[in-house]
Amino acid sequence: MALLVPLGAATPVAAGETAHRSVVGERPVQWTPHVLDGAVKDILRVGDTVVVTGAFERVSDADGGRVHELRNIFAFEHGTGRIIREFAPRVNGTVASVVPGPDGTVVIGGEFRTVNDTPARGLARVRLHDGSRVAAFTATLDGGSAYRLASDGDRLYVGGSFPGIGGTAQPGIARLDTTTGAVDTGFAPRVSEQRRGSLRVQELALSPDGRRLAINGTFTKVDGQDRYQIAVLDTATGRPTRWSTDAFEPDCDYSSMHTYMRRMDYAPDGSYFALVTAGGPRVKPGLCKAVVRFENTDTPGAEPTWVNKTGGDSLYSVEVTGAAVYAGGHQRWMDNEQGALNPGPGSVAREGIAAVDPRTGRALAWNPGRSRGHGVEALHATSDGLYVGSDTERLAGEYHARLGMFPLP
Repeated sequence: MALLVPLGAATPVAAGETAHRSVVGERPVQWTPHVLDGAVKDILRVGDTVVVTGAFERVSDADGGRVHELRNIFAFEHGTGRIIREFAPRVNGTVASVVPGPDGTVVIGGEFRTVNDTPARGLARVRLHDGSRVAAFTATLDGGSAYRLASDGDRLYVGGSFPGIGGTAQPGIARLDTTTGAVDTGFAPRVSEQRRGSLRVQELALSPDGRRLAINGTFTKVDGQDRYQIAVLDTATGRPTRWSTDAFEPDCDYSSMHTYMRRMDYAPDGSYFALVTAGGPRVKPGLCKAVVRFENTDTPGAEPTWVNKTGGDSLYSVEVTGAAVYAGGHQRWMDNEQGALNPGPGSVAREGIAAVDPRTGRALAWNPGRSRGHGVEALHATSDGLYVGSDTERLAGEYHARLGMFPLP
């Protein structure tokens, strides 16, 4: 069978560089496969191949006919939904993140110990044409897990709960050679003094020009400087930029969580980034359960440009396309700053997924709805639409198990 992404093909632009002129439509396409159990954690389109990762075991064709035993990772053809059976790497744990690799490969990160029955703790590079593991990529976590990956093509950024990679002490954040997995010891930001739980970098996002890396997690200091749960690093030096904010210092009542910080994404032009937050069972002051915009500046003590709160429901994923800031979770409402687990004055109903106006921070009219469940953990914009991955089966009033795609008009 022909390889959908030729060996040596150019690495596609990152999700954060995908600009749309309009909001996507409210009716999903009918050709996406169905993930029949577990949850989708990440989605990546490379050429005409779409890679889906998470914690699952069974996938069916779009027509619901054949069921495939595909654990934690699979691929299908964009536009037809045809499952690519040649790509079936055996990964024995959750795959939390996937990014493009060189020469027709992808790099995966997560909470696993083996790939294709060979040791590969938390990191691996696999070939798209047959799912084989690239032995030359030797990076392995020294413990813990990888939560999020980002890449500019040559360099791979890894955030997680690990103490180091390949014997090099590098707690929580590291940069590797995308081809070999060798640790770049010249990039060594020191995250420290976790607010609670274990020290970890929960999420990260790379700016479109590759010059800045936003990170969040449990830390309160980076290189000894106050950075409460979020920082922006200069990728040339590995040092924190002058940008900082104390917006996430207030308690968020998250006793069961290490941190309430969740996904981040830069605008396609790099002028700003957006992030989403979760939280505990009660509504408290602070930026809990919200989507937040910050400008990409060197401002110490920066304030959010705008905040849109759900009024008590957590958000887990965000994708910025220029036309919209999409936010996924298990929310019931947006524009709900005065709500307390109820629809406050001015709130609008948005079940499980929403689009926010990048300028005003208010919810756009787009409102397809979905079964809430735990929530949407994966949003991925492509040149012709928006992929959505979750743990539920209803999307826009139709059966689309854990995976769907909203096309541009």
